[in-house]
Amino acid sequence: MDPKVIELVQSSWRSVEPIAPQAAELFYGNLFAADPALKALFKGDMVQQGAKLMQMIGAAVRGLDDVPSLLPVLQALGVRHQGYGVSPKDYEVVGAALLDTLAQGLGAAFTPDVQDAWATVYTTMASVMTQAAEQGRAAA
Repeated sequence: MDPKVIELVQSSWRSVEPIAPQAAELFYGNLFAADPALKALFKGDMVQQGAKLMQMIGAAVRGLDDVPSLLPVLQALGVRHQGYGVSPKDYEVVGAALLDTLAQGLGAAFTPDVQDAWATVYTTMASVMTQAAEQGRAAA
């Protein structure tokens, strides 16, 4: 992955971390506004779910410095999400909700370059996750 893309994502994420609870709330608001049917996939406490989401994104962002180590984590996450009922089309909605959330949380710091970097990273990660889910389905 391009070092400039990694730097843009990691540096912008450092600005999101202090507002992680608010970012999680924004994310789920954006997600459920875009596709209310996705709300049925979430069974537990949404504050705890949001904290887990922010931790997972943070770990993935830090993992961009070591993509070979990140890949099996993403693959396992993709298989797990498939088990929760997440479909490949849901990843598009999630990606849009993530970009909307980053735009809201970062404001003017969410420049076109930062947006493109996040889109690149998210698309790559979502691709790894969906491929792993498909392989898991095929093996079952």
